[in-house]
Amino acid sequence: MGLIRRLRVTQRAMERAMLGVSLRDQIRNVEIRRRTRATDIAQRVGKLKWQRAGRKVRRKDGRWGPKVLVWQPRTGKRSVGRPPTRWTDDI
Repeated sequence: MGLIRRLRVTQRAMERAMLGVSLRDQIRNVEIRRRTRATDIAQRVGKLKWQRAGRKVRRKDGRWGPKVLVWQPRTGKRSVGRPPTRWTDDI
């Protein structure tokens, strides 16, 4: 979520720069988005992630991509504490 938030902030800054609007003008983000007609970066990233996951799963040529999605460690145990977020946890 931190990365998505930073991407959104950067996108808003770029849109403001395109329109020549500063933060002091106090124009709402919805209005800026309407003027630029840009899509939200978080929605775009999510869509591309799902498309890539779909391509990986549909592969039938024996590559390791689909195998990684269902792989489990040999021991069956994960490290102590909060486990790192895996790519498949979001899918």
